[in-house]
Amino acid sequence: MSPRLVLTGPMGVGKSTVGQLLAERLGVGYRDTDDDIVAAEGRAVSDIFVEDGEPAFRALEKEAVRQALASHDGVLALGGGAILDPDTRALLAGERVVYLSMDVEEAVRRTGLNAARPLLAVNPRKQWRELMEARRHLYEEAATAVVPTDGRTPEEVTDAVLDALELKEA
Repeated sequence: MSPRLVLTGPMGVGKSTVGQLLAERLGVGYRDTDDDIVAAEGRAVSDIFVEDGEPAFRALEKEAVRQALASHDGVLALGGGAILDPDTRALLAGERVVYLSMDVEEAVRRTGLNAARPLLAVNPRKQWRELMEARRHLYEEAATAVVPTDGRTPEEVTDAVLDALELKEA
């Protein structure tokens, strides 16, 4: 079993919204590894970061991604930092992975780069840029297709993903 497609990209890019639209259009289930972690831990991702630290969260994330890749055959959305783990990147090899990209101004507009994002609490624009500089090449390396989301509605992004992967709707 393997997902129909996997969505990666930074926080706020629209993985959840687009993932749900894709699942609906393809007639398959939708799953988000951040939701899996929240359900298993009984607390928000931001609380896990604050209470246990980023390394503890990343270990939970790595296992959530491994389980989801092995057991889910629909659309799977990964947390923004899941791509940091080399084992996770290895598991993504051979999967249909779509990197949803956006620039910093779009990120500001969409997320407000607010404090609910634990990695962006101090200087959000600067930290977002630094996160993307560290991650962009990893997103691109793992991706089958890159779909820019800037200035596009979720429906337009969904169409672009289907086109990029040459997938037919259910």
